Amino acid sequence: MNENIVKRNQLLAQQVIKGIESRNMKGYYAANKEEALKIALEIIPESSSVTMGGAMSAHEIGLVDALKNGNYNFIDRDKAEDKRAAMLAAYDADYFLTSANAITEDGVMVNIDGNANRVSAIAQGPKHVVAIVGMNKVCPDVDAAMKRARNVAAPINAQRFGLNTPCAKTGSCMNCKSPDTICCQFLITRFSRHADRIHVILVNDNLGF
Repeated sequence: MNENIVKRNQLLAQQVIKGIESRNMKGYYAANKEEALKIALEIIPESSSVTMGGAMSAHEIGLVDALKNGNYNFIDRDKAEDKRAAMLAAYDADYFLTSANAITEDGVMVNIDGNANRVSAIAQGPKHVVAIVGMNKVCPDVDAAMKRARNVAAPINAQRFGLNTPCAKTGSCMNCKSPDTICCQFLITRFSRHADRIHVILVNDNLGF
């Protein structure tokens, strides 16, 4: 990444973290993927029960592999015989891993979901939430964050999952009501009632979608 972009991201991240912490959440800055992994493992104690929603960013920094291979009770819904039971287990987990489809410069997170297991767990249930968020997802305000979620994250994810949606074919949100749509629920996280329940690690890298 260009050194001027790195410097700009580093400065902007401090502004975003101030916004996050003004919203009763914990914010962290990681200069790279390795530092992000270190911070995440410092947050999550060994022996914790951990699960996740769809979060490519957690995979990209090596966190999922570290948890699977470490002293943690990692609930892997992708390998579970009963996927519904694995999803429900998330609501009683110690830690839930996620990302954000977008985050504003003043710390508001925006997420969209098809089955709602991810957005519902961010909102309530797990004792702690850890979000790994690349600086590529920072937007000026909520309107811009919503547009990013719908026009960048959703089409890419629809293509990734092989879904038959208009956005998978056009690359842009068509505000569809397709049976395959993943834009079913929208979650705007502007404040956490429970202090420090939500941890957001901003990574100076392009992560996820």
